[in-house]
Amino acid sequence: MIGWLTAIILFLLLYSAQPAVIVWIERRLPAKAVAWIVISLAVPVLGFAGYWLVGRSRRVKEGQAVSREYEQAAERLSICAAGPGELGQAGLLEQEQLLRLLRVSSGRPVTLGNQVKVLTNGRETFASILEEMKKANHHIHLDYYTIRDDGIGREFLDILTAKAEAGVEVRVLYDGIGSVKLSKRYVRELKRSGVQASCFSPPGAALLNRLLNSRNHSKIAVIDGRVGFVGGINIGDEYLGKDKKLGFWRDTQLRLEGDAVYFLQELFMKDWELAVKERLPVNAGYMPEHDPDEALQEPVLIVSSGPDRSGEPILETAFAAVKAARTSVYISTPYFIPDESLLAVLGSAAKSGVDVRLIIPGIPDTKLVLKATLSFVERMLEAGVRVYRYQKGFIHAKVMIVDELLAVVGTANMDMRSFHSNFEQNAVLFDAGTIMHLKRDYEQDLLDSRELDLEGFRQRPKKEKAAEAAARLLSPLL
Repeated sequence: MIGWLTAIILFLLLYSAQPAVIVWIERRLPAKAVAWIVISLAVPVLGFAGYWLVGRSRRVKEGQAVSREYEQAAERLSICAAGPGELGQAGLLEQEQLLRLLRVSSGRPVTLGNQVKVLTNGRETFASILEEMKKANHHIHLDYYTIRDDGIGREFLDILTAKAEAGVEVRVLYDGIGSVKLSKRYVRELKRSGVQASCFSPPGAALLNRLLNSRNHSKIAVIDGRVGFVGGINIGDEYLGKDKKLGFWRDTQLRLEGDAVYFLQELFMKDWELAVKERLPVNAGYMPEHDPDEALQEPVLIVSSGPDRSGEPILETAFAAVKAARTSVYISTPYFIPDESLLAVLGSAAKSGVDVRLIIPGIPDTKLVLKATLSFVERMLEAGVRVYRYQKGFIHAKVMIVDELLAVVGTANMDMRSFHSNFEQNAVLFDAGTIMHLKRDYEQDLLDSRELDLEGFRQRPKKEKAAEAAARLLSPLL
């Protein structure tokens, strides 16, 4: 009897201690703490064990696997803006505080010697990347969350293997979770031809190293240190609209040429060092000096977040950009699961008269994530944010346009996973022509979307509201 009583008391003590431990560890992220507390109380012991093994975020300390050497080399080789007057926009002259925050938060300068091309779908993107890879003379570096062994994946494989056999250095990184379905045959074929291919955080190793919650969400390609690509598009047939469920796939990718490519290369080199434990020398042709070119005149800032950086630079960038808006904020994202600070600043901007618009999917790729996204919509509508659901297919573009001041395109969703856990990278753009291109694309997306009405949205069935509320509890983990 005493043994059973002791066991019960110990169980109750442990049960009640779970929330306290989670709150202490996740004190900076209360929404995440609440989600894990619900799980640990609903599924005693197993829920807390899941949090301990998977849920805790881990920082990769500077000097362990990540070196500032790459950043310093990139900055040394770049033409960098010394002040807002060099960015070519009169409106930016009044935004010195915003630009200072972007510089300090990102840890990188705004580079001036660039040319940017906006690619608005998978077909354009793949055609451009494949063309550049065919021209590679020194190296090809790919860093992707998802690579698939399908039609477009095979086109990449053919060029990568041919280039490796011709003596070009080819390195490929793929995420252990995002590419979990990538066939072993595909990887063997890469390696057999001389391609250096590696899995970033294989699930087993990531579990042991407490990095399973920190996914490498990158979509980076760098060719000869001269041309780089970044945006929302992975390597897979669905980005060509071949997924029968999702249909047309709307996305945005950037082709960058010039000094900003140094900083994409820097990100690849850091990821490579972290995954492979090999430090690539900066003076080995990976960051070649760029010849002066009158066509390379666009300002670009590369911002990244992840366990290798302190703070949340991508979240801070989004917050500061919205706060600086005077006329409009246009956002498209496949997953809208913001934290309280971003919800508040978007609502405040709309209430102050800024035209705030948000495009989210009409057709979801993940129903649970859509439910969580919809749980935030009513508050946005009440604040005056105009919310649209894309109807033409699936919208995966991660774009933010603020006035005519700047635009942001990259890998990061408007969700807590991208802000706090994943390895992500965005490009902040300041060129008026590029911003207008993105704005025209956005206006077309609005035409292909259906606007939500507050009164109509409030009348959705109670069971839908209940499902959304349940998804919202888990939203910090999605």
